[in-house]
Amino acid sequence: MTPLKGIDRQSSTPYYQQLVDALEQRLADGEIPQGQRLPSENDLCKEFGLSRATVRQALQVLESQGLVTKIANRGVFATRPPAADEGWTIQQPEGFLENALSHQNHSVTTQVLRHGPAILPDFACQALQVPESTAGYELVRLRTLNGVPALFSINYSPPALVPVLASSTGVLDGQASLSQALAGAGYTLGGAHRSVRAVAPSAEIASALDIKRTTPTLHIRSTSWTSSGLRFDVYDTWVRSDVVPLEVNVDATGSQ
Repeated sequence: MTPLKGIDRQSSTPYYQQLVDALEQRLADGEIPQGQRLPSENDLCKEFGLSRATVRQALQVLESQGLVTKIANRGVFATRPPAADEGWTIQQPEGFLENALSHQNHSVTTQVLRHGPAILPDFACQALQVPESTAGYELVRLRTLNGVPALFSINYSPPALVPVLASSTGVLDGQASLSQALAGAGYTLGGAHRSVRAVAPSAEIASALDIKRTTPTLHIRSTSWTSSGLRFDVYDTWVRSDVVPLEVNVDATGSQ
């Protein structure tokens, strides 16, 4: 078995990211085939000379990318990377709500609640593969369908996109598509990984969506990347599925 790349203690790249890169290479080379268990946390700690917290952080990043799956009491296993033509991947330049409503005759409005440079949360930094506490851009929006609050979203962008978003007046006014603005800056969607679960909304989100805090909403967390693998957008979205029904079409080839 080919030895894994060691940790460069002099590099400015965080240790967890170096481990992510090494394991990604091993997965890409097929040294860890789909379905095979990865080395245990303890084994990785010994092999790379890293703390358990750092190893866990790296494995969480791989899981957020859809490259591995953690199974309780069994370990972490290699999974097939998400491709641009499978899974829940945007296949048009429009954003999530535009895609969901593109076939319906409805009036959709966007209200930008706040926007600007901000310290990105830890999960967004991991997904975007930037150091913790990196300053990026935050865009918070509320979407309504025929006047009814339907979707609350927060987009997190890496530092390179701060000037792009700051100058995208149409997006910041709620009149233009963020996805199209990013594509115009050269960040065209090549693939995405999304997780969906039912959650109770926070007080801010419940108030914006005009629902009780005990009302379950669909929480969608997504990471998008270009065809070259550059991660450029992470978003958290809370959806009132009683207002916006989610539809997934599957054909015989497995594309959606």
